[in-house]
Amino acid sequence: MAFHPARARAVFWKDLLDLRKNPLLLLSMAVLPLVFAAVPVAVVWAYVHEGSEQSLRAVALFYEPGLPAGTSSVRFLVERTLVDWFGLFLVMPVFIPILISSQSVAGERERRTLEPLLASPVSAGELVAGKSLASLVPAVALTWGAFALLCIGVDWVAWPLVGRPLLPDALWGFGVLVLGPLFAFFGNAVAVLISARVNEARTAQQVAALVVLPLLGLAAGQVAGLVRAGPALYALEGLVVLGLDVLLVALSLRLLDRERLLSRWG
Repeated sequence: MAFHPARARAVFWKDLLDLRKNPLLLLSMAVLPLVFAAVPVAVVWAYVHEGSEQSLRAVALFYEPGLPAGTSSVRFLVERTLVDWFGLFLVMPVFIPILISSQSVAGERERRTLEPLLASPVSAGELVAGKSLASLVPAVALTWGAFALLCIGVDWVAWPLVGRPLLPDALWGFGVLVLGPLFAFFGNAVAVLISARVNEARTAQQVAALVVLPLLGLAAGQVAGLVRAGPALYALEGLVVLGLDVLLVALSLRLLDRERLLSRWG
């Protein structure tokens, strides 16, 4: 069946309008980026304005036993905080699409809007494209907005220490502009697939949220000093997630086929 962009846009706008009618979901989506931006700013502020070189030396030596004696422990910990938080920040572009896309099929069924949608001539490709965009556009916009707040906040509180902007740098730029959309697509595709297989949107949300556990584990390992993540690891993550995205698109086109959904939910 031919792909008609106008039908995909219609699904996109319909899902955005449905999103506006869910204030609890909108509140969750608004709070999450604020937390992800505010926490590292507060930590950097505490290091710069409340910590002393002597008191923070032991903490710095825990992360880097070979830290040279003349190196500023405060600056080392500030830069370490930003590297560690990078891993946690990548959870956000995965989690926000899960909040939205869990409503995509199971939510439609709960609201009794699935049957009229399936009765329309929309194809599986148009359905996947429209629903994915309705999830990805808010997720990527919120991620980029949170990153802008993070840059402004960190540069403001760290300026007395370094005298120049710390963010954005190459690692964060790569993460937010490249990994962020890839991770958002992954979270969206997983949530859509699970939503097509369960009866309730809340169940889809809870099951799909499990995909963030590996990212949380990696970030926890970094904070604990057990994992040394860097550009090579994140580049590998990006390649793996890109491959998973392609695989998930193929599965979505198969599972969101109109005839298949009608036979399952009809």
